[in-house]
Amino acid sequence: MKLVIQRVSGASVVSDGVFGGEIGKGFAVFCGVAQGDSEAQADFLASKLLNLRVFEDENGKMNRSVIDIDGELLIISNFTLFADCSHGNRPYFAAAMEPQEANRLYSYFVDKLESLFGKRPVTGVFAADMQVKVENDGPVTIIMDTEEIMKKK
Repeated sequence: MKLVIQRVSGASVVSDGVFGGEIGKGFAVFCGVAQGDSEAQADFLASKLLNLRVFEDENGKMNRSVIDIDGELLIISNFTLFADCSHGNRPYFAAAMEPQEANRLYSYFVDKLESLFGKRPVTGVFAADMQVKVENDGPVTIIMDTEEIMKKK
């Protein structure tokens, strides 16, 4: 699994022309599911995301998590995070998990976040055409890829 995490002061999503929700201070997260991913990757990233200390403390240091600030989460499914652009100019998406299983794992990830965080993340609609508005705060943008960080453990 791969996450692109943006610290935001606000974000919203419209899916297929229908307003899906908005958040205030917190994270806008684009989530891609790869071939071979499982609940283990989702569990790992859910915990890592919620404990990521990139919000400022009273001394102006990035030392607080989204839990610490009682922030909010917007989670957007995004298979294009696995675009392979190594050949030609048209991306190839073979590394992305097939949609039915990807949707199951994406939903599992959102449910896991809710169980750990105590509140339901705002989400888009899986495989829909979405317009996502993000007010990046910082800007702070972090990429977490289980293929990279879990093999280092």
